[in-house]
Parts: sequence; C-alpha cells; structure tokens
Amino acid sequence: MDLNSDQLNIDTPELVAIQMPLAGIGSRFIALLIDTLIWAAGLVVLGLVLWAFQPALQAFSSLSYQWTVAIFTLSIFLLNWGYFTLFEAFWHGRTPGKRIARIRVIQRSGRAIGIFESMARNFIRYVDQIPFFYAVGVVAVFATRQHQRLGDLAAGTLVVRDREQETPLWADTGTRTFTASVFAQANAIPEPHQAVALSSSGIARLASSDLEVLEGFFARRLDLPLPTRQLLAQRIADAIQTKSGLEQPPGVSVETFLEATARDLRDISRMR
Repeated sequence: MDLNSDQLNIDTPELVAIQMPLAGIGSRFIALLIDTLIWAAGLVVLGLVLWAFQPALQAFSSLSYQWTVAIFTLSIFLLNWGYFTLFEAFWHGRTPGKRIARIRVIQRSGRAIGIFESMARNFIRYVDQIPFFYAVGVVAVFATRQHQRLGDLAAGTLVVRDREQETPLWADTGTRTFTASVFAQANAIPEPHQAVALSSSGIARLASSDLEVLEGFFARRLDLPLPTRQLLAQRIADAIQTKSGLEQPPGVSVETFLEATARDLRDISRMR
C-alpha cells in the first residue's frame, strides 16, 4: 500500500492498485457536526423521558435521584458510543453525517469495516476528544501521513472520500418536461445480465465473501481507469470461475458475467 498526501493506493488481492482519495479535516468536521446534532437530539429525547419518570422513581426509593443520574450518565455514553459504532459497522462504514459528507471508514486493506474495528475506533474516540472538541484527534490527523486520529490508528482504519453515482432528481416514472406525456414512453431495456443463466451448483460453491468482493468492484468501477477496470474484472472473474467451476457464456462480457454471478449470489443469500 502506497500513499501520498491525499491519495491512498491499495493493492487488492487481485494485484491491481486502486486509488482512493483520503477524507480531509473539512469533510470529517462536517460529518461530525451533523452526527453531533443528531446525537444531541436523541439525548434531549432521552432526557425528557427520564425527567418524566423521575417522580415515579422518587416514590419508590430515596436513592432514585442518584439512580436517575447514573442511568442518564450511562445512557449518554451508550448513546454516543453506540450511535457511531453501530452505524459504521452495519452501514458500510458510514454514519448519517458521513453519508451526507460522502466519506466512509474502511480497513487499511480497503475492505469494509467490521464490528470489532468500529468498536475499537469509537472507544478511543473519548481520548481523541481530550481536552476539548477532538483537539487530540485533530493533531493526530495532521501529524499522520494517512490522516488518522488515534482511534483509526488503534483499529487499523482509514477515512476516505466516497464518490457515489449521483441519482436523478426525478424518479424513473417521472417526466422532465410538461409535454413528455404527449409521446409514448419506450419500454425499459432489460439489463444484459438478466438474460444470463448460470449453474446453480456452481453458485452454491461461492460464499458471502465472494459477494462482498463483487459488490466492492461494482461500487468503485466507475472511478477506475478503463484498463485497470478491465484487468480487475478479469482477475475477479478468473478467481470466481476457479472456485465455482462456472464458465463465462459465449458472447457475454466479463462484467456482465460478474453481474449475473452477483445476482444469483444475492438470491441464495436471501434464501439461507
């Protein structure tokens, strides 16, 4: 893995280098600000709930107030730590703030972050916050070549910019002009991979990790130079064929074969 000041070069298991832009302090600040506002709103709701039940707790014990304070303090920690941990672990390395800022957390290898990495980086978040508003974390981001705060260093994670394909402002059923309804709408052209049939026994030899590799390729292929994209697609296809015994149908492109494989793998995953 190589790195310049703002660009991360990852050598994939297929021996193809993929460039991913590192997230800067500005985009990370925007994501943190949005997440903090969401977290604060949840904290206010929690405080109102505890405040509403406080008279009832005081009716049972003289220690109710102390218990209320203890529960509220613990809830603050769990809400803050759980918010970042669960979102990043189960939402492809993103929190709502990171999604809006178009950044995400990944492992140093380029793979998606897991629950243990997310737990570690967000537990160290409290050290990064010392002495006020992530002062230690900001210093660490500027001091490290990979723009990592202490939590990233401990968990082996990185924050990168996530360039996603923009969605149209109109839905597929909508129209862009007032006169569009005058003209007959053309029938939707089916995706090429929909017509490709693959052996179910071969698909059954593949695992969920293979689907993750395919999904990762689909997510970043538009950002890859065409020669790199073709080389990476061919190497993934070769690995899939070796493991499953599947054959690429005649006249079907490599990427169409991969899309058909991913389609059948998704269907199997839903049935398991």
